[in-house]
This record gives sequence, structure tokens and C-alpha cells, in this order.
Amino acid sequence: MPELTQSLREYAPRDSVPLAGYAASMVTYTAVLGLVLLGVARKPRWQARSTDVALLGAATHKLSRIVTKDFVTAPLRAPFTRRKEPEGAGEVHDEPRGSQLQSSIGYLLTCPYCLGPWLGTGLSGLLVWRPEPTRFVLRMLAAVTISDFLHLAYARLNENRKLAVAEREQTEERPRLGARLG
Repeated sequence: MPELTQSLREYAPRDSVPLAGYAASMVTYTAVLGLVLLGVARKPRWQARSTDVALLGAATHKLSRIVTKDFVTAPLRAPFTRRKEPEGAGEVHDEPRGSQLQSSIGYLLTCPYCLGPWLGTGLSGLLVWRPEPTRFVLRMLAAVTISDFLHLAYARLNENRKLAVAEREQTEERPRLGARLG
């Protein structure tokens, strides 16, 4: 056991990595996944549709961004994180804080990639348990995801339009300026 403790301390000697908290998180996730798998095993004829997989992907993406980045969900993160800065597009960057368990939960609640498997597992379990209400939620989250990408595309197109207008005005201004000086 002393060798294991030493190995854990040597893992990241200059960084404060909450390994004990991560271990507790992994045990919790494994237990949740086990419960979901038990639920699936009890419904042997249940089959996911191909649209379910696509909806789960889009919904997991959106829900993980809402939980980890949205201004409005800050009260969920606040006990485990500290606000660092706004990121734009209605999102913020929070940083984990606190003890081993508090910090590991903070990492989970600030990383959409880390939270995605948890949410995907939960949404998948709900899909098996209550398919139709869950599909409604999945469709709604997928629609919001599509809307977000359209908002971002529109904003980019609008910025490109503004740049093109500014460049055209600057190009048109040069000959007039030269005529006045000459």
C-alpha cells in the first residue's frame, strides 16, 4: 500500500490533481452505468432507433454545454467552481476549486467533454425507461443545438459582411483622398 500512495503522489507532483475525487467519480459512474444496464436487461425487446442515437448525440452535446458553460446554470456549479471569465455566445469559463471531492466535481461541471458520458448515460437510461417523454426532451435539445449553430453561422456571416463593407468603403475612399491631395 505505501508503494501505491507514493505512486499516486508522483503522478503529478507539481499539479494539484484530485485523484481521490476522480476515483470516487469513477466508482459512482460505474454504479450508475450498472443501474442503466440492469434497466436495459429488464427490457430485452427494447431497441434504440438510429434517430435515437443521433438525437442522443445532439442532446448530450447541448445539455453538457448548458450545464458546464451557461450563465444561468452557474448556481449548479458555484459550490464547486469559481468564475474566471466570460467566453462569449452566452457562455462562461469557470475553474474548479476546493478539496479533492469538491475539486473533482468542479472539473466535471466545467468540462463538457467530461460531463458528456454522464449525461449520455443518464439520457440513454431515461430513453429505455420512458422512451416517448425522453424522445421529446431529446428532440427539444437537438433543436436548440441546431439553433445555436445557426446563430453562430449567422453571426459569422454578419461579421464577414461588416468587414467586406468596411474594406469596400476604405478602397473607395483612397482614390477620393488621392484626388483631393493631388
